[in-house]
Amino acid sequence: MAFFLKDIEGPVARLSMNRPDKANGMTPEFWRELPEIMGELNANPAIRVLVISGEGKNFTGGMDLASFGTITTLLEHEPARAAYALRELIVDLQQGFNALEAARFPVIAAIHGACLGAGVDMTSACDIRLASKDAFFSIEEINIGMAADVGTLQRLPKLMAPGIVKELAYGGRRFSATEAQAWGFANSVHPHREATLAAAMDLAKEIAAKSPVAIAGTKKALDFARDHTVADGLDQIATWNAAMLRPSDLMGALQAKMSRQQAVFDDLVKSD
Repeated sequence: MAFFLKDIEGPVARLSMNRPDKANGMTPEFWRELPEIMGELNANPAIRVLVISGEGKNFTGGMDLASFGTITTLLEHEPARAAYALRELIVDLQQGFNALEAARFPVIAAIHGACLGAGVDMTSACDIRLASKDAFFSIEEINIGMAADVGTLQRLPKLMAPGIVKELAYGGRRFSATEAQAWGFANSVHPHREATLAAAMDLAKEIAAKSPVAIAGTKKALDFARDHTVADGLDQIATWNAAMLRPSDLMGALQAKMSRQQAVFDDLVKSD
């Protein structure tokens, strides 16, 4: 891999952006590798949680200038054809962050330093966000004359008050980790990068100890409920549990609780 470092510790996978000298700016390699890696992790039945972080002083400065080169080249063509090609490119870029949201396992972002532009798009697609005290964020796209187009404007209003999102999206100002926590974007704030990553790994291990079927069902239900009515959500979870609730995990968890022991749950199985 040219952009990411990948490490697997038991049921927890860790993915780290590894371009610290350039603030982990998202190069074309980033956009190519992320959906590929997510496909590999999602196909691995032993993976139960993913932690995403960044090497160096920053989480990410957002999209690297090299990624804009393709856009500039496309716009040199006949307007209708350029517009069609540009739309296809944007949709393709969206797939990496869609893959984070669609993963069967929870994705935890451990954020430190700068998290700008596409970094906000990326972290808004994660399930949980932990931040260091020095972390700061910005919907940076407005400052370069464009509307954010890979997830921020669609996901952030589901995570924070719409009025706050609009202020940040229209003005592009930087906001702190403390503000992010107060607005519900960051789950918690930690003293520094190492403490943030340690907290993320501890949380990942706690989640990974639960039934992977129950965790997958919980994530599916929460995301479905976000985008549907309460009645639709209740119907969805009734159907899910009717199909997925099985005695092995249920009885194992109950027996472990009664004996004050840690339940052990089998991994999922490959579909192929």
